[in-house]
Amino acid sequence: METAGENMLCNIPIAKTGESIGEVEARFVKKAKEFETIDYVYVVDESCRLRGVASVKELLTMRGSKAKIESIMDKELVTAHTSTHQERVVYLALHHKIKAVPVVDSDGKLLGVVPHNTILEMFNEETHEDLFKFGGIYHKVGKEYATINSSTRSMIRHRLPWLIIGVLGGAVTAGIVAGFEEELMKLLALAAFAPVLTYLSDAVGTQSETLAIRSMALSSKIPLRRYFFREASVAVVLGIVCGVLLGSIAMIGWGDQTLGLIVGASMFLSVLAAVSISTSLPFLFRSLKWDPAFASGPFATMISDMSTILIFFMVASMLLKNL
Repeated sequence: METAGENMLCNIPIAKTGESIGEVEARFVKKAKEFETIDYVYVVDESCRLRGVASVKELLTMRGSKAKIESIMDKELVTAHTSTHQERVVYLALHHKIKAVPVVDSDGKLLGVVPHNTILEMFNEETHEDLFKFGGIYHKVGKEYATINSSTRSMIRHRLPWLIIGVLGGAVTAGIVAGFEEELMKLLALAAFAPVLTYLSDAVGTQSETLAIRSMALSSKIPLRRYFFREASVAVVLGIVCGVLLGSIAMIGWGDQTLGLIVGASMFLSVLAAVSISTSLPFLFRSLKWDPAFASGPFATMISDMSTILIFFMVASMLLKNL
């Protein structure tokens, strides 16, 4: 896990509070070739604590001005710490539309800057990593995945373990289906709707999971109660719409009201379960100090699939006995 501290540069334009714009501009022009990044000038106090950021464009526009540097600096600071994960740095830059992210310590002292070219490299790496995680590869993404020259052994070693877990999950799901053989005998059409329910609940769950991971990346302080209430409200609406539509199709297409009720009720409950699982897992993993993206792909899908099938046949068993 690379952090901001491993990617920062230290030779950057710095101004002291109280200096005039003309003084800062003259020093900047004189030493421009020495700087490793020239997107911003970072304003610090006597203790080297970061107080503001001024764009080089605005600095050069006001050449020779005797006004204080504080008059043009932005005091709303977007910063990272040396331990901040590089993915967080990328989203800070994208979310706030800035070209570089300053790195400070616990006292707010400026330590360096993560420049735009490094942010782009980190973004590319994190994008590859997230794509592989959605495919069931949870290891550090390195050069072996960015080239066609990867060895067959290496690719098998990293991909096979999670596929084996997926197979085991499939076996558990098959066992659940086998346990409801009596219900299938009574209403064979149930078998036709199991894959549809599984697909729809997976789709809804993937949406919720992706939104949760993105929200955590954009903000470290998420009001959990409000966030979960919002997702629950969305899940209820999605569940009702999907349940009514699929239940109506089953009822009209197969001419069986009981089948329609089973499919509709199962779809509603499966959507609620999928959203709950896919929204909760990233936050659970974060609380355990694990990468939230670890909850992606086959892991969450496996749990969601088992839940959907179990809900489907439990609802079928209950309604077939009472209708």
